[in-house]
Amino acid sequence: MKVIAAYLLAVLGGNNAPSAADVKKILGCVGADAEDDRIELLLSGVKGKDVSELIAAGMEKLATVPSGGGGGAVAAAAPAGDAAPEPAAPAKKEEKVEENEESDGEGMFGLFD
Repeated sequence: MKVIAAYLLAVLGGNNAPSAADVKKILGCVGADAEDDRIELLLSGVKGKDVSELIAAGMEKLATVPSGGGGGAVAAAAPAGDAAPEPAAPAKKEEKVEENEESDGEGMFGLFD
């Protein structure tokens, strides 16, 4: 991943066709080891291709990867000291209580209806 990141940084910096030396220089600036075989593999794979097209193709492939479910497991895995924020309480519905106006005529005001 670091080789790909260095390559993309070079492209972002304006170098549309970074060489192995360019990638090594970027990796050296951050103290990362430059693996020649991985750099050459990357450069041979992207040679003559537009980076934005490669990224778009990768995004299409990622769209097909399932990534849902299991929301409860995340909360259970949180450390005890880091309490997850509580979900917002649903808006309280105002319940309209209908008064029973019927009366049994005995002054009970419908208490035992």
